[in-house]
Amino acid sequence: MSLALGAALLAALAYAGASILQALGVRGGSSAAALTRSPLYLAGLGLDGLAWLLSLVALRRLPTFAVQSLLAGSLALTVLLARVVLRSRLRTRDTVAVLLLVGALGVVGGAGTEQPAPLVPAPVLVALCVAAGLCLSAVLALRRSGSTVFAVLAGLGYSVAALGARAVEVPPAWWRVALEPVAWAVVVAGVAGTLAYAAALEKGSVGAATALLWSVEVVVPAVAGFALLGDEVRPGWFGAAVAALVVVVGCSVVLAGSPAIPEEG
Repeated sequence: MSLALGAALLAALAYAGASILQALGVRGGSSAAALTRSPLYLAGLGLDGLAWLLSLVALRRLPTFAVQSLLAGSLALTVLLARVVLRSRLRTRDTVAVLLLVGALGVVGGAGTEQPAPLVPAPVLVALCVAAGLCLSAVLALRRSGSTVFAVLAGLGYSVAALGARAVEVPPAWWRVALEPVAWAVVVAGVAGTLAYAAALEKGSVGAATALLWSVEVVVPAVAGFALLGDEVRPGWFGAAVAALVVVVGCSVVLAGSPAIPEEG
């Protein structure tokens, strides 16, 4: 197993573990102030941060469609962990969705050959920086919008962050990456995604918000990765990869509505 693939799989596991820890932390109707003192909830936030960093590592060597699809697999892991840890109910459709998602991710993993980060044209880099700023501006400007709008904005924010992480040029002196505008665009887009997802959860159900989030976060980076970043699919696997992405999105929608997905916040 390559370092990049291992990082993506560990990121998915960390996201799933974070959801369970945060769900345990909010049990009993904890207030927002109490959550800041809950070791379980704080550990969950820490795992979220670790998962994001691992995803950035994966994006340096794997195409965006592969990494984002593997991260969407965290929903399947969350459902399974919730069944064991939280004794949550698992519907028949959830079981089928988990099995289909595992199969689809296997296809995605086979189609997404390891490849170095691309040399991206300057106009695309500028567009990513502008997109990051627009995402954050939209989140701040549309404060009265509903959960659906914020869920889509969250997906777009995280999509831009993923594309930026794939596109940013890391200098030989790696610490100089902080001087790269695209690196800051990754941070800005990530902040926009986090704020938007929190607002989506506050204004609506976790299932609907998560389903929209992952649908956008899988489809947008996949299309943009092919069109703008030169992401490649293993020869002869394009049709299978597209079909697998459709299955990933469909299963994510089903699993996001599962009673096993913990309510957070």
